[in-house]
Amino acid sequence: MNVAAFRHYCLRKKGASESLPFNEDTFTFKVKGKIFALLLLDQIPARANLKCAPQRAIILRETWREAILPGWHMHKKHWNTVVIEALPESLLCTLIDHSYALVVSGLPQKLHRQLKLMS
Repeated sequence: MNVAAFRHYCLRKKGASESLPFNEDTFTFKVKGKIFALLLLDQIPARANLKCAPQRAIILRETWREAILPGWHMHKKHWNTVVIEALPESLLCTLIDHSYALVVSGLPQKLHRQLKLMS
C-alpha cells in the first residue's frame, strides 16, 4: 500500500477526518475528534502510527520485527508504528480497521449514536 492508498482507506471510515495539526508532514486521521492514525511523511519509507490492543501489539511486533515497531512519540503499550510499504495490504487494512474500532469503542454513547446516524 502506498501513502495515497493509506490516506484514502483511512478517509473512507465513517466519520473520519484529516488534519495537519503538528506539521506539514504528519497527517492526522480522527473520528469524532479522536486520533486513530497518523501518517508520518517525514520518514523514508513512510510510516504510520496505529492504535492497537496491548497483547496484539506485542505479537505483531514479534512477528513483523522490521515493519511493526513500538509507537514513535506515542504510548508504546497502545500504539504501533508501521512501515506501510513493508506490510501486505490486507494486513495494513486490518490494522487500520482495528485502530479505528478501538477508538470508536472508547467514544461516549452520544458520539456512537451520531456515527450510526451517518450514512
